[in-house]
Amino acid sequence: MTEKLTSEVKKNVLNTKLSNIYGFSEKLAEIPDLIKLTLGEPDFATPEHVKKAAIAAIQNNDSHYTATWGRIETRKAAADFLKQKYGLYYNPETELVITNGVTEAMFDTMETLISDGDEVLIPTPAFPVYYSLIDLNGGKRVAINTQDDDFLLTPQKLQNVIAKHPNAKALILNFPSNPTGRTYSESQIKALADVIANTNLLVISDEIYSELTYGRKHTSIAKYLPEQTILFNGLSKSHAMTGWRIGLFAGPADLVTEIAKVHELVTTSVMTAAQDAAEEAFGNGKDDALPMVTEYVKRRDYLSNALADLGFENHLPEGAFYIFAKIPAEYNQDSYDFCLDVAQNARVGMIPGSSFGPGGEGYVRASYATSMDNLHEAIKRLQAYLN
Repeated sequence: MTEKLTSEVKKNVLNTKLSNIYGFSEKLAEIPDLIKLTLGEPDFATPEHVKKAAIAAIQNNDSHYTATWGRIETRKAAADFLKQKYGLYYNPETELVITNGVTEAMFDTMETLISDGDEVLIPTPAFPVYYSLIDLNGGKRVAINTQDDDFLLTPQKLQNVIAKHPNAKALILNFPSNPTGRTYSESQIKALADVIANTNLLVISDEIYSELTYGRKHTSIAKYLPEQTILFNGLSKSHAMTGWRIGLFAGPADLVTEIAKVHELVTTSVMTAAQDAAEEAFGNGKDDALPMVTEYVKRRDYLSNALADLGFENHLPEGAFYIFAKIPAEYNQDSYDFCLDVAQNARVGMIPGSSFGPGGEGYVRASYATSMDNLHEAIKRLQAYLN
């Protein structure tokens, strides 16, 4: 009976493999006294004034459907945030939609743009949800392994890939990057934009970590390619609001209108009180990430140096809250087996680099979205394990 039922499932769904990050984390959850350097979950609380805005909305019985694209007040606040922070200009009435997190924005966009056989360029290692969404829509992944370029996409490499795949429909960018923590300077972004401007490529740019940069200001590629870019952003990482599910997509009005059709069918609208909270966060809380950034820098510096001292070569991240570290040569280079063994015997949880596609094997991703006490203890345990 089960076989008969699954035979009715669309081929693209059957062929879609979900990320093993969550499954691996759940497997590790069974290990007692585990220090988790696994999921990208800020350990800070949502700012108090943002929580109060949501509480007030609930107490005022603000519990009805909103406009499908999101409350206009929330959209205006989001558009103003993008303008003040990154010099981006989006009409909140026609060019920006509030979504249930960036994952929904990704789904809506890929469902709208990608058809069977469409090629999608993706610098790797990359967040595996991108792979799954390409597969779900019957697209073809074209991985651009960036390992040899210190995990950054170079204009020359992009040019070479475009020459081999002249009919590719889209390029997915994510910066600051999950899993590597690398990001681009303004000149590097402009150089990539110069290459893309001569093509028909659509850029799907996930910039959810844009507020978490260290020592440099984030530059959006939409600044240089506004007519070719669908931008993702939101509050999950910048305001420690992962569970509130506030994301957005923005771009040219004609394209946003089409993507919004899928959004409407998927979700109707985002929870009303969460949108009130988002309006407060984008407005009065536009700099709420700054204290978190200060703390993340301390953690980053400690963990990067401590891992390097243990033989885990790594680049000092310029953003997000991950370190992508090379497993020391004398240990098992199968990152899944290595991470599982470390978790079981050292009680330190990290994510295998192989989860992130080409260029990831032989590496581990360690999140420093946890306390300094946990990081110190994790290093002690790793040191004992390696010895």
